[in-house]
Amino acid sequence: MLAKCKCKNIPKAKLTEIIDGLPEETIIDQLCEFFKVFGDSTRLKILYFLSCNEFCVADLSNLVRMQQSAVSHQLQTLRLHRLVKCRKEGTTSYYSLDDNHVQEIFGIALEHINEGLVK
Repeated sequence: MLAKCKCKNIPKAKLTEIIDGLPEETIIDQLCEFFKVFGDSTRLKILYFLSCNEFCVADLSNLVRMQQSAVSHQLQTLRLHRLVKCRKEGTTSYYSLDDNHVQEIFGIALEHINEGLVK
């Protein structure tokens, strides 16, 4: 049974609407996994660089100052979560953000953090 809000007296119908809008547990689990990907500083640096330009693994490796194999591993994780995509040109693979949503998520998060620094 749905309890009545005690602090703001939110109508039961509104509470029911809010609860009914909660995504299914499988979607919540996918969101958790999605946000865990952002919990690694190397992956965040890679996302930052890719938000500025498309890069090959060698260039990303130089930018984040890590071995190419380690960067490739991080890129694989980012690809599995559909945050980056890859295109091949000859024998070289170029990476970029998967879509504008990734750019927006990263940009909004960065803006949020920077706002906190100003206050």
